[in-house]
Amino acid sequence: MLLGDYRPSIRYGHDRLTILLPIRDCSDLGVGIGCSAAFAMSDSEQTVDLAKQEAQEATTAAPELVPEEGLRGWLCVFGACICIFCTFGFLNAIGVFQTTYQETYLRDYTPSSISWIFAVQLSLMWAPGPLYGRLIDTYGPAPVLYPAAVLCIFSLCMTSLADQYYQIFLAQGLGFGIGAGGVFTAGTVCVGQWFVRRRGLGVGIATMGSGLGGVIFPVFLNKMIDAVGFNGAIRYTALFTGLLLAASCFMIRSRLPRKKWDARTKWLDLSLFRQKPFAFFVGGSYLLMWGLWAPFDFLPSHGLQSGLSPSLSLYLISIINATSVPGRILPPYLADTMGHFNVMTACALVTGSSILALWLPFNYHPSAAGLIVFALVYGFSSGASVSLLSTCVFKLGPVETLGQRFGTFQMVMALSTLTGLPIMGAILDRQNDTDFSGMQLFSGLTCLVGAGLIGVSTYYVSHQKV
Repeated sequence: MLLGDYRPSIRYGHDRLTILLPIRDCSDLGVGIGCSAAFAMSDSEQTVDLAKQEAQEATTAAPELVPEEGLRGWLCVFGACICIFCTFGFLNAIGVFQTTYQETYLRDYTPSSISWIFAVQLSLMWAPGPLYGRLIDTYGPAPVLYPAAVLCIFSLCMTSLADQYYQIFLAQGLGFGIGAGGVFTAGTVCVGQWFVRRRGLGVGIATMGSGLGGVIFPVFLNKMIDAVGFNGAIRYTALFTGLLLAASCFMIRSRLPRKKWDARTKWLDLSLFRQKPFAFFVGGSYLLMWGLWAPFDFLPSHGLQSGLSPSLSLYLISIINATSVPGRILPPYLADTMGHFNVMTACALVTGSSILALWLPFNYHPSAAGLIVFALVYGFSSGASVSLLSTCVFKLGPVETLGQRFGTFQMVMALSTLTGLPIMGAILDRQNDTDFSGMQLFSGLTCLVGAGLIGVSTYYVSHQKV
């Protein structure tokens, strides 16, 4: 037999809550059909039960993170170091390619036209950042790292077969740039997840791979070109980097658990620019990266113009990258205690000042010793600046949105690296490829103005409410 109304009724007492629930059949209770069961609960009991329920929901919604660092964290750092060695480290040898292409396959093209290959390559290291970052935040590094590593090796193999401008542009500029961007982003973001308290040290050790690559690849390429020719040297480079990237795929793991794809999440979070620390820091980084790559691309050509031997001119790139190795470790290590933004501002200032004080004068008074001294100083300061860029971006928000925030930053860096080298190459072309002063002034001044904007960001960071 059914009753017309089974809605519960609630009665409040002085310190008790009574809930009356209608029951269809209460024969077991001995009171007949249509009776009500009363449940009483004190205020203290309600509070305890609600607290337990909230704790369970919080645990389900936000799983506890794996402790930072540890063996898995340091393996990730080592794997990221290999990734950056094979991508940014290889890109640090662009001076070798610029000089080789000017003298061989692309001798009929201007330095500015040739530099577009490397500008696109550098830009694509950053441009796909929003896509890569969001995939890593959601699914971990595997969907980005594995195909990107394969694309890097394929592109180098295609570069070894290219002898026309468009072929080199497609293989080395587009193909390797897109692949290297995925490898670099996967390694860097995962290190940022595993290291919070000592993030400067972790990221610094990882980016040390860029300096090591910049030391090894110019010497490796120069020796292999003499032994087996340019195309053979690129094939051996593809084999070398392929073995290293295969090893890195086993080391890099995400600290965050996988989560469901959220279609509402923004690919590019422009609202971040409403935050003054982020806006000024990204603006300063844009200008810093605009001029920072000039010595990497044009210092070997300047060395040849100054009377240095071809081998010593190419080894200037190795000198820059050799001194960048301690620059990528010591300043970030100190930054963990002195403040990442403080150290970043100082290193950016030294980078711009060294170009104007130690490189520009030797355009008028050629000196092999002077160029070597500049390479030593610039390598240390620029290595520290590049290493701290990522660390400072990571410090501007929570670890859960690190990939999205870093991706937004990467889009701006893509515009900077895309335009910087061609502009400086055009300036050099206007000065008949013999006077480097205009290019040096552009490079040094943009770095100094960028350091000033980073200093403003440092001011806002230091005055944020905790």
